[in-house]
Amino acid sequence: MLLIPAIDLRGGRCVRLLQGRFDVETVYSDDPAEILRRYQALGSRRIHVVDLDGARAGSQGNRAAIARLAASPGTALQVGGGVRSRAVADELLALGVERIVVGSVAVTQPAEVASWLQELGPEKVVLAFDVRIDAGGTPCLATHGWERQTDSSLWQAVEGYSRSGLRHVLCTDVARDGALSGPNVELYAEAVRRFPQVEWQASGGVSGAADLHSLAATGVAAVVSGRALLEGRFSAQEIEPFLPSE
Repeated sequence: MLLIPAIDLRGGRCVRLLQGRFDVETVYSDDPAEILRRYQALGSRRIHVVDLDGARAGSQGNRAAIARLAASPGTALQVGGGVRSRAVADELLALGVERIVVGSVAVTQPAEVASWLQELGPEKVVLAFDVRIDAGGTPCLATHGWERQTDSSLWQAVEGYSRSGLRHVLCTDVARDGALSGPNVELYAEAVRRFPQVEWQASGGVSGAADLHSLAATGVAAVVSGRALLEGRFSAQEIEPFLPSE
């Protein structure tokens, strides 16, 4: 399992929200490139970047910051937040972003996004499904910066893309995001069981090294971590097994 550090951008700064709430924001740096260098020093080569302004309003106000991060040698970025058209996807890829991360439109416009998967190739596209667990234990999808809730399940969404070559799925349990409350291990174990052909990326709740080992045991391909890394809750030795060996 690979550890992928996260950089969330809002107004050009590196921030974290609690459970997607824009009114509960912590600023970690005015210089996202400094955070990137910190992750590189740990040995990270893949970074997850979220344009929070894009996720909320579809704006591309963090484009200059993303371009600077993408230009950093030896780093592969996957970038999401506001990727709601093929034009935006193409622009990000042209900046040097390795993979685009598609969220809301993967739920609202599945036929369109399926065409992106087929035309760009499954290695260029990560589908990001954000979920809240309902009273019956079903992971139901949230969209538009988690401000809209749907009745569609994660399982229905992934099944719908199964014939489009889907390879990478990032799944965030919204209730745990930024809360350091521990990941939803049961959710990811079930995801791998249902769709073993998908390279799952887990997100939400990671608070320490024990959580990384618990997630690795589920069979997920990667885990995305933001706050725990930003706050130094891992030692370099603890995360070394989850970083590239080369």
